[in-house]
Amino acid sequence: MAKKKPGLFTQFATTTSVILGRPWIFVAALGVLIVWLISGPLLGFSDTWQLIINTSTTIITFLMVFVIQNTQNRDNLAMNIKQDAIMKKLGITDKELLEAEEQSDKHLEYEVKKVQKKGGNNGKA
Repeated sequence: MAKKKPGLFTQFATTTSVILGRPWIFVAALGVLIVWLISGPLLGFSDTWQLIINTSTTIITFLMVFVIQNTQNRDNLAMNIKQDAIMKKLGITDKELLEAEEQSDKHLEYEVKKVQKKGGNNGKA
């Protein structure tokens, strides 16, 4: 099967999450915050000074939510596909276990206890 090229947003989200997940980006953001703090006395701690950081962080957070969610959704889907393939290879045919991501939280808690009992670890992870 030929490998399908990811869509434009997928490429953007992946590249963005890789770049923004680097330690130097955190240091750069911290640097911007320090510059903003230092500029406070120079700008008289004005409403505009406060509005700059509030607006900037709100916009960045708003946009990053979509990038992070896209990346997590793809990672979770890939993990589910891999786990399903492993379960199939091992001959695990429990339909409820295979479709666990579609179950309620309460049912998942029940399945965790059931699997832990079978594993003989007395509920210890």
